[in-house]
Amino acid sequence: MLIFELIAERRIAEAAAGGELDNLPGAGRPLDLGDDPLVPEDLRLAYRILKNAGFVPSEVQTRREIRALEDLIAVVGREGEAAGEALRKLQLLRLELAESGRRLRRLG
Repeated sequence: MLIFELIAERRIAEAAAGGELDNLPGAGRPLDLGDDPLVPEDLRLAYRILKNAGFVPSEVQTRREIRALEDLIAVVGREGEAAGEALRKLQLLRLELAESGRRLRRLG
């Protein structure tokens, strides 16, 4: 995936340097991210209510916890009781995340 990101970034930089991104419609105005066109119209209100209430999908919450544990381990190292507990929790969260992805693929 990283190679595609690098290619995309390079092409964007080339287009910007060549002036291809100048004078685009809406330039200088903030993006309207209020409605997600990929969400069915009948679900948009419910999604907006959940978003305003601070709800995030369980996958997003799990990824946040994984990141926090990785940061903790980077600070305290891999030795000691606290690090061992953090490593076990990290492994469990990664397994949960992988399993939730497998369940979604089976449903799709």
